[in-house]
Amino acid sequence: MPRSRPRRSERRSLTLVASPSEQAPETTPVVNPRPRSTARQPNVIIATGLYVLRLGILGAGLGVLAGTVLTTFAPTRFLSPEALASKKMSLSATAEDSRPIKPQHLVSNLNQWLQEPKPVASAAPTASSVPELTAPQRSMPAPSQEMTALTQKLQALAKPLQPKIKPYAYFIDVDNGQYVNLAGTQTLPAASTIKLPIVIAFFEDVDAGKVMLQEQLPLSKDVIGSGSGDMQYQVGKVKSYSALETVTKMIVISDNTATNMLIKRLGGKQALNQRFQAWGLTQTVINNPLPDLEGTNKTSPQDLVKALIKIHQGDTLSLKSRDRLLNIMQGTKTRTLLPQGLETDAKIAHKTGDIGTLLGDAGIIDMPNGKRYIGAVMATRPYNDPAARTLIQNISRTVYQHFKGTTPPPPTVASKPVSKPAPLVAKPKSLP
Repeated sequence: MPRSRPRRSERRSLTLVASPSEQAPETTPVVNPRPRSTARQPNVIIATGLYVLRLGILGAGLGVLAGTVLTTFAPTRFLSPEALASKKMSLSATAEDSRPIKPQHLVSNLNQWLQEPKPVASAAPTASSVPELTAPQRSMPAPSQEMTALTQKLQALAKPLQPKIKPYAYFIDVDNGQYVNLAGTQTLPAASTIKLPIVIAFFEDVDAGKVMLQEQLPLSKDVIGSGSGDMQYQVGKVKSYSALETVTKMIVISDNTATNMLIKRLGGKQALNQRFQAWGLTQTVINNPLPDLEGTNKTSPQDLVKALIKIHQGDTLSLKSRDRLLNIMQGTKTRTLLPQGLETDAKIAHKTGDIGTLLGDAGIIDMPNGKRYIGAVMATRPYNDPAARTLIQNISRTVYQHFKGTTPPPPTVASKPVSKPAPLVAKPKSLP
């Protein structure tokens, strides 16, 4: 029996017959009884939502991956101080001597090696206190014992020139506080050595955010100072100098105009004098702008040494500012005084002063064997007498050779094994 055609096929073959008045004479078109619907346009809101959802899923995946990597290589970095202290205490309580050494344990040990003994504070440190990798803060080394033999040598150098030329000196060994005081507490005209405490005040304000190194300081007629320096000749040609260039010129070429610009920028002489007193520089005062050929600005060799110790200690300035300042002072152009008494491999960061009737130099000296000492020498003289320069050179040479001869040899390595590994950074000696 033949298979009948499906009903659907029969429906597709149906034709619509028009009325007699509308029927075409020859053929009748076939019309699909179920026309296809047109494609709908996508909803913009739904499409946007799907796109954001995809981005969220991708971001979550990346976040999980990044978190896994960070916690793998720095597992304690994102812990709070309390959680970190708790974690360290639990590790120390349960760890065995044979456990693997982790990077954070090495950093903790290094911090302990670098940490210097500190005075007992009024309140005990909390368990959450974590030592930082910073330079040890040290108080000024108190003069412990006068080096009598060296003092006698300096007196012998000065005796043939007195009373025409009289020296004033103060030196101190920063390792043990041994000192030489050759009338070093005498108040004297400061000349350009007054720029030494000024530059310390400048970098203090830089660290405090009160002064920016790139800020422009105006070069106006009220700050012009004659004598040393070339900025005085730029009035009308240059409107301003950056603070960094100004302070560099003040030290390197002893520019008097640059000094007056900085005194003005730091609040004036009264504000600076108050700071000097707060530092313990009881004999240092600014009375007049530079060049001050009359010698009204005052200081003493001991005060200059105190100022240099503030740089050496690193507790007044940040490490960055201290390094920048020492680099500037090492570039001082006048090298006819203290540097002439040093050996070739020695380094000195210093500042000189000269007003004709007084000559002086103060600096931090680093010897090739690692010893550091700080000193200042000033000499009163007949106007521009060269014998004062020679005397300062001889004093510098005598002090240098004395420290060279008395420096103890480096400690020998112990033959027996030590229980604690050697520190990665040499631990500096505590100052008395």
